[in-house]
Amino acid sequence: MQTRTLGTQGLTTSAIGYGSMGISMAYGAADAEGGASAIQRAYDLGVTFFDTAELYGWGENEKVVGHAVKNFRDDVVIATKFGFTREFGFDSRPEHIREVVDNSLRYLGMDHIDVLYQHRVDPGVPIEDVAGTVKELIDAGKVTYFGLSEAGPETMRRAHAVQPVSVLQTEYSLFEREVEVLFPTLHELGIGFVPYSPLGRGFLTGTAKPASEYEEADMRSWDARWQPGHFEKNVEATRRLTELAASKDATVAQLALAWLLAQGEHIVPIPGTRSPQRVEENVGAADLTLTAADLTRIKEILPTGGFGSRYPEDMSPNWQ
Repeated sequence: MQTRTLGTQGLTTSAIGYGSMGISMAYGAADAEGGASAIQRAYDLGVTFFDTAELYGWGENEKVVGHAVKNFRDDVVIATKFGFTREFGFDSRPEHIREVVDNSLRYLGMDHIDVLYQHRVDPGVPIEDVAGTVKELIDAGKVTYFGLSEAGPETMRRAHAVQPVSVLQTEYSLFEREVEVLFPTLHELGIGFVPYSPLGRGFLTGTAKPASEYEEADMRSWDARWQPGHFEKNVEATRRLTELAASKDATVAQLALAWLLAQGEHIVPIPGTRSPQRVEENVGAADLTLTAADLTRIKEILPTGGFGSRYPEDMSPNWQ
């Protein structure tokens, strides 16, 4: 597995990471056993970057990840996040950050967190206070690197001035391109980028079904990209991408991940799955080289992204 460096503080990971959210939430019933098997297979194939969060089951997901990596903890990078309340509000007060970190360390069964993200910007707490608290945790040895999620240029600059930010995590895929407006700031500050939902929440695997066929606990039942009108257009785009991928002896998921890797050396996507077989497929994207002609063809198929917004208006992050 190739490696990449994220940010200027020395964070190095595999070119493809692993996102664990789907083990515990958003995609139907939780599957700790499947998730643990997928994590083990990812490690066997060279993946060294594993992403979890307090929000993903309020400790349950962190327990799964911590147990799964226990035998190779020192070989991998573990990222987790703070900042939500159980009512899905925001809470990045310094005392709450410290409480969440202590809980996360206990759930993970670890003495330090490699990457600590603010999960969402809290409009009620100055980002300087957040960054200062993370700096204290870094100085105390509980955290190694600082990350932000769904943050805009002003927030990144203000945080970076207090404690250097190593990574920004935001949704990015062939379907979702909005984050590209933040790339100049990332380059300016020397911040790496971690795309979550790099396969369009699973649409770019070629297995998408209409929204009505997903259970209520599955976010694809309400995601706009699965709704009538958008769904058919996204299916057609995925079909055309699949044809291109097949011409390269690859799957559409591998094509989508390879496209992300081709957007810059500072990018490490974190696809999630509960299937060891899907892990094998995803990891294979690191060996897929896209030519200039391939990239041009992809742009012709999806010039500005997919069809349908990634979040309802009341859930959309506000980048500042």
